[in-house]
Amino acid sequence: MDTTANEIAEWMLTEVKSSGILYQKDAVDYILKNFGESYIYVNENGNQAISKEVKKIFKKLHNGRAAWERDGFFWGWH
Repeated sequence: MDTTANEIAEWMLTEVKSSGILYQKDAVDYILKNFGESYIYVNENGNQAISKEVKKIFKKLHNGRAAWERDGFFWGWH
């Protein structure tokens, strides 16, 4: 397992739990600044997105408590 991907996913979980919301753009900016571009890709819409590996770990960590809001490009804590 990629320990850095796990570290990023844990950071994402902490962020969304503490503030109730995590915008994708903020997460992408943080990941680029702190972990580099290998955890970011450009999706089919031309937007920077978080790697599928990180999102998969994040999904396991939040266990259904964070929901992706497509219209606002953020995760919300439920």
